[in-house]
Amino acid sequence: MNILIMGMGYVGVTTALLLAELGWYVTGLDPNESKIRMLSHGTLPFYEPGLDELLRKHLATRRITFTSESDTAVYDNEIIFLCVGTPSGNDGSADLQFIKEAAESIGMRMQGYKLIVIKSTVPVGTNEQVVQWITQAQTSAIPFDVISNPEFLREGSALQDALEPDRIIIGSENDQATVLIQTLYKKLSSPVVVTKPKTAELIKYAANAFLATKISYMNELARLCTKMGVNIADVAVGVGMDHRIGPHFLRAGIGYGGSCFPKDIHALRFAAREHDVDLTILEKVVQVNKTQAVYFMDIWEQLLGSFTGKTIAVLGISFKPDTDDIREAPAIGIITKLLENSAVVKVHDPIAKLPIHMLSEQLQQFESVEETMQDCDAVILCSEWKQYIAMDWGQLRSRLRQPYLFDGRNMLDGAKLTSQGYHYSGIGMSMG
Repeated sequence: MNILIMGMGYVGVTTALLLAELGWYVTGLDPNESKIRMLSHGTLPFYEPGLDELLRKHLATRRITFTSESDTAVYDNEIIFLCVGTPSGNDGSADLQFIKEAAESIGMRMQGYKLIVIKSTVPVGTNEQVVQWITQAQTSAIPFDVISNPEFLREGSALQDALEPDRIIIGSENDQATVLIQTLYKKLSSPVVVTKPKTAELIKYAANAFLATKISYMNELARLCTKMGVNIADVAVGVGMDHRIGPHFLRAGIGYGGSCFPKDIHALRFAAREHDVDLTILEKVVQVNKTQAVYFMDIWEQLLGSFTGKTIAVLGISFKPDTDDIREAPAIGIITKLLENSAVVKVHDPIAKLPIHMLSEQLQQFESVEETMQDCDAVILCSEWKQYIAMDWGQLRSRLRQPYLFDGRNMLDGAKLTSQGYHYSGIGMSMG
């Protein structure tokens, strides 16, 4: 079977390389010719550990090719994965423009049976819409099936998640289509859940919303811990030992970000409003996340005296380590607030870069941590890159004008840093 992946973004490239690794012949399709050239020469358009090696491997085996020509790509491939973007609209709804364009493109070009697999994160009911869009675009009645197969990839560990998924969700109304998609994944040992398309679509949103809820719950609890003189990290250990809760996503910090959680929660809330249902817990999840960084910045500003006129180092601008994604990253909000308070901001990240339009005399990005911290009044840690955890903080202290260290991810040993002369403050710790 030959497989076409429509959309060479994060999900599309990862899915294409997974299927190539499983032994199938895969074509990646994207209208962006510059992106296609990069991929064809073995260069990823984004940062993701391990994927670059897999890309070069399967370019060499010729199990993967890339094109921007839709006609031949649709004609030559029996199975087509939709991995195009579904960005948030102004009202929080998922914009299905690219899904519709892809579906119509398939309908206009298909000359034989196709299995269309929706891998993109889409609202409940999109499977039915794709069927309609393909049917309306057909010039003659040609059979096809549409199934839902949502992705559960984590940025920074996408390769592991693709090769060893917790589960494979298949939303299908057709037994033959179900067997066909199961055949693609037959080398994976993960459990397979076969359900209705609407259920599969909702599972994706429900999973991300629940994980975000765990994060916001612990983040809000950290505010109480700060007032009570309790360490939130110790609370997390005790709570996480309960097998009904588990230890994951209990680390308090300055909030979640990225391309998935914010977008998916907005889309789920929009769907709820359309059905006259109030998802009040999720409303609070979003509120806590919006205010978390500001809440602790107010505390840190009190400790420092004022951000005004100070020089602040911000370490880690990606929303999490091992990715270059700064979408909805808490660090961006922190930088914005510092600039509004007339602080000079010096930024470092091992991979991610600030957009050029953001940079100015007041905001600069540096290549080394040493240069970033030089003559600063405080350091704010925003992403738990391993590089920052492993640094010799004792030696770096001499570069600071004032040794204030604000740990927005609770990733460092506060007691050790205090003994080295730092004024250390994390999330959900005693105010002293």
